[in-house]
Amino acid sequence: MSVKIRLQRHGKKGKPFYWIVAADSRSKRDGKYLEKLGTYNPNTNPATIEIDIDSSVKWLQNGAQPTKTARNILSYKGVMLKYHLLGGVIKGAFNEEEAEKRFDAWLDEKAQRIDKKKSELQKLKEEKKAKALENEKIANEARIKAQEEALAAPAEEAPAEEAPAEEAPAEEAPAEEAPAEEAPAEEAPAEEAPAEEDSDEESK
Repeated sequence: MSVKIRLQRHGKKGKPFYWIVAADSRSKRDGKYLEKLGTYNPNTNPATIEIDIDSSVKWLQNGAQPTKTARNILSYKGVMLKYHLLGGVIKGAFNEEEAEKRFDAWLDEKAQRIDKKKSELQKLKEEKKAKALENEKIANEARIKAQEEALAAPAEEAPAEEAPAEEAPAEEAPAEEAPAEEAPAEEAPAEEAPAEEDSDEESK
């Protein structure tokens, strides 16, 4: 029976959460497994990984083959390093104490790198938050200024709007006097009346 160290998917849609398991290579991805070795949560930054190093090394020594993703996770947590160090102990390159010393030094260095990354991410987060607050403050000031200008504008334009209303009667006055100028035109027929009388006298 060949054994693989692989990821088993859990979690809800859009937010996966994985178990790191040792399982028979013939079983389904989310099926039965031989042992749960740890968990992997990619939803955090950096990703949260918890793993049993000793159990993982034991499975590797027994011939378990990790998948590509599982191998990357094991390398990230130092499982592959410890596996190779123990291989050096078996070959007699150095003793187990030296292997543990090298592994602990690597863990300390790794922890410092992770802490540094977390502090940088926190700093970037705070800077982004401060910038967002500053942009919001500028936007609010611009909005208040625009409202003040909008309120001041009608007060300045009010006299200009009343001026045409006062001049309106003066412009309409000539229109009312127009009929008075046409009055002589109505008297024109009265001037023609003597002409009719002359014609009657000539007929007599």
